[in-house]
Amino acid sequence: MYMSDQAHHWSRAAATYEADYIDPYRPDVRNPLLKALEKLASAEVRTAADLGCGIGPLLPVLAEQFATVYAVDFATGMLQRARQRCAKLTNVEFVRTSLTDLRMLAGKVDVAVAVNSLVTPDLRDLEASLRQIRAAVRPGGHFLGIAPAMDAVHYYTMLLVNRALASGQPIDKARQNAARHADHDLYDFAFGLFRYQGLDQHFWQPFEVRYWLRHSGFRRIRLSKVHLSWKQFTCGEELSDQPPPWDWFFQADG
Repeated sequence: MYMSDQAHHWSRAAATYEADYIDPYRPDVRNPLLKALEKLASAEVRTAADLGCGIGPLLPVLAEQFATVYAVDFATGMLQRARQRCAKLTNVEFVRTSLTDLRMLAGKVDVAVAVNSLVTPDLRDLEASLRQIRAAVRPGGHFLGIAPAMDAVHYYTMLLVNRALASGQPIDKARQNAARHADHDLYDFAFGLFRYQGLDQHFWQPFEVRYWLRHSGFRRIRLSKVHLSWKQFTCGEELSDQPPPWDWFFQADG
């Protein structure tokens, strides 16, 4: 019931997705995913899967690099928009399913990608999803993805507090100012949860990425930052002299 409820909310979010969510593909974002895919595409790999493809921004890239691309999502609204984006592509196959059930892909995928889709707050669903992904990736295959970073929210909060203190605000007011601009009312920091417009999401600490990928059977886990654009953050223009917030990019081997 919970997963179907979330699928409904994600379907509803599809119509205004670009306006409401951080975009890791903007030209002013430093995103290591695309270069990593280029390197893998030059090897003898043929099949890729975009797991939680959303409205499909990555699908044309994958379709150019791989012979077969599976576009997987559990939200009908997301898949509708992704199909529109890929109307002229003949090597993209759309699959409506949850990441907790990827039996149709077992042993078929050379490169799996999950961009901001491993966000279920239920660790039981997270573990099931990662084990299903591991089963889908062939021996010697690869798993790449991006995960929203909870530590980046703490970083952003620190900068907002310092900005307010520099303007002469007392510490209590500075903290209130930071909490308001960083939307602290939407977070449960102890458990890494973020709730927005009915959508429940898990934001990651870097140690969690390593732990869960290793726990699920992946090896050679590498982490680096996706440096986001300050233009997508409240007060970002005033903080643009500082390094920007980030999401976590990961790459692991099957």
